[in-house]
This record gives sequence, structure tokens and C-alpha cells, in this order.
Amino acid sequence: MIILWRHILRAHVAPFLFSASVLVFIFLLQFIMQKLDQLAGKGLSAGVIAELVVMSLAWMVVLAVPMAVLVATLMAFGGMSSSNEITAMRAGGVSLYRMVAPVVVASIIVCVLLIQFNNHVLPDANHRAKILLTDIYRKKPTFSLMPGLFSQEIQGYSILVRKTFEHSNELEGVTIFDYTNSSLTTTVTAKKGRVSFSPDYRKLIMDLSDGEIHEVNNVSLDQYRRIRFEKHRIAMAAEGFDFQRSQASAFTRGDRELSAQAMQSIVDSLRASQKESQERIASLQKQDLDGIFLFDKRRGVERQPGTDATFAALTRTTVLKNAIESEFNRIDYLGRQIHEYLVEIHKKYSIPVACIVFVLIGAPLGIMARRGTFGVAASLSLGFFLLYWACLIGGEKLADRGFIQPWFGMWAANILIGLLGFYLTFRMARENLSIDWSLFTRLVPKQWRLEEQP
Repeated sequence: MIILWRHILRAHVAPFLFSASVLVFIFLLQFIMQKLDQLAGKGLSAGVIAELVVMSLAWMVVLAVPMAVLVATLMAFGGMSSSNEITAMRAGGVSLYRMVAPVVVASIIVCVLLIQFNNHVLPDANHRAKILLTDIYRKKPTFSLMPGLFSQEIQGYSILVRKTFEHSNELEGVTIFDYTNSSLTTTVTAKKGRVSFSPDYRKLIMDLSDGEIHEVNNVSLDQYRRIRFEKHRIAMAAEGFDFQRSQASAFTRGDRELSAQAMQSIVDSLRASQKESQERIASLQKQDLDGIFLFDKRRGVERQPGTDATFAALTRTTVLKNAIESEFNRIDYLGRQIHEYLVEIHKKYSIPVACIVFVLIGAPLGIMARRGTFGVAASLSLGFFLLYWACLIGGEKLADRGFIQPWFGMWAANILIGLLGFYLTFRMARENLSIDWSLFTRLVPKQWRLEEQP
């Protein structure tokens, strides 16, 4: 039995690693294409980009592992079926349940490890990735000057140059308007100049030559000063051009940056707040107008002579109604938050459990297909991937809006595919089912068909 288990598991290892690598690579390419316009042109070091990619690999692994389990199961059982190993095992008295058992045990281990990964590694990785992306977005692109156009990228300054040089930082015909001092209007002109940053990118340095400084007093408007210079240096505060890391404590954690235990604690506190609001509503609903007026009198609020009692009652009733509506709105808001957190809690467990579900559906499908190539496994997996993620994403949206329960929204895909897997496994264990690939090939144009090699 141990030899049989080892043989079956060995048939899964290589397809699992290969498919997981391919899926992570696809996710990585998609991520880079989405973030390329936000990363390019900002002078980021390779270390910062590599750190962002490593932090983002966490959620890619979470999505890729269940998919890789399905592809590996299809390839392994399809390969053993095509080489008649399944037939030989059955002839030797080995049932399909015993063939699937080692893979189910392995998928349970992967499921447990993925749950631990979701609760201990993924939240911190998502949090660090969010902070890093925020710091990258805040960083301004490299400072540039276009001939004949004013540049106002430096706060408090407006810079105009007549000519720039492509392969150097030299400038010609420089005009700088300085608005940093509200009491003075300063205009600097120079025939030539050179622009550079300080080593820490905190200052933009303009080294000017052969120019003039014109200053006008904005308060009295009776003082004007002109200074001619041969060499002059201006250091401007250039905030945002350097990459500055933020402290992790400066950012609050969202639902995808918390473990299931932390989110459950938040849910408990939100439910306690809901209960307090419900108690306040019950207390307000028990009050009547006479009790309100007596309460006001006990607080020392005396009625004014000639006050209309009906108007006072209507006013107090309106206040009471607004207070009750405010509490109901608060309960609804807290309920939406509770649903969002519960969706993430269930998601941390439903996606890892998909590893077990995909084994149940992949083993009978692989045997029925009788082909163990990556192309066949990928084509069969695609339909189940689409079904699973459509149910998962749709369930998440509906659960967030309160149309369905969070547990049902996150577990519906596992329940549906799991029942189908149990049915196919049971049928496959009793009968010799197979997929008729001739029906598929008839639908494919002749020029697209791949003839099998003898």
C-alpha cells in the first residue's frame, strides 16, 4: 500500500510544481502590466521593485495553489489512465477510493498549510505591499524641463528655460519666478544654468551664471532692487522626488490585511455595538410624550408661559423619530461591515478547502479523459476555474451587499463542485466512464486539429 501511495503521489509532484509555476508567472505578468505605468519613470531602485513583487507573490500563491492541484490531479490520473495503470490497479483489486485516498490526504495537508499561510503570512504581506504602493504613488516622476514651457513641479517656483540639452543638465535662457515669500516678488534670469538634485533628493539645485535678480516689495510697492551676478546658486525644496518609506503604524489595516482571528474580534465588537443600538431603540420606543415632559421637568426645564403644548409634543416626537432612525442607520452600517469581515473570514478557509474539492473532481475527470497532457488538463480545468471564480466573486459581491449570507457566498462554489466530484467519483468507482473525444474533434476545424503521433 505504501508503495502504491508513493507511486501515485510521485505522479502528482511534477505536474503540481509545473502548473503552480506557470500560474504564478501568469499572475505576475498581469500584475506587472497593471502597475507598469505607475512604476515607470520614477527612478525606483531594483530593490524596491523586487520587494513589491515579493510581497505581491503572497496573494498569487493563494490563488495558484488550488488551481495547480486541479491541473496536477487531471494530469496525473489522466496519464495513469492513458498508460493503463488504472486498469492494472483495478485488476489487482485496488478500488478508485484507495487510488484517490493518498491524493486527498496530500490535499488536506496542503489545505492546512494554506490556511496557516492565509492567517500568518498573507495579511502582513498585503499590508506591506499596500504601504509600499502608497509610497511609490506619492513619489513624483523625475524632474524635467521642456523648452518654452513653464514648469511648476517645484512648489513656490515657476521655471522657464529657452533651451535644454539632451545628454546633459545644461540650460540656456533661464527665468525663475520665486513665490515662496509673499512680501517679495523675486524674478531671476540667467543666460546659462545647470540643474541637479542634492544627494538625498530633498533639494533641487540651480547653478546659474551671468544673470540678474529683480526684487519688488509687495507690501509698500516702493522698493525695487536689481542685482547682477556672474555665479548664483538657488536651492529649492523638492518634496516628493525622493522615495520615502512610511511607518507601518501610520496605516490602518483593512480586512485583507488581518487574520481570521483578528477579524472575528472586530466582528464581535461590531455586534456588541449593534446590540447597544438595539437597546437604545427599545428604550426610546418605550418613552411617551408625558414621560418626556416629566423627564424634562425633572431636569429643570420649565415650560414658557403660553407655549403651545401640541407644538412642543410634535417637536419632541420629531426629535425622537430622528434619534430612532439614526440608530437604525447605525445598525445597518455596522451590519454591512460585519458582512464584509465575515466574507473575508470565510474566504480564508474556502479557498484552501478548494484544494480538496478539486481533487474530488479532478481524479474522475482525469480517468475519463484518458489523457495526461498539460493541454488537456488545462482545457478541462478552465471551465471549472471559470465556474469556481464566478461563484466566488458573485457570492462575495452579494454577501457584501447583504443579499445572501457570507458563509453561503463563499462556500457555494465548493459545495457545488464538491457534490459534482462526489457524484463522478462514485459513478467512476462503479462504472467505466470515459469522455468521447471524437465529439470534441468534430467541433474543431480540420486545419486546427493536431494529429496524434503513432
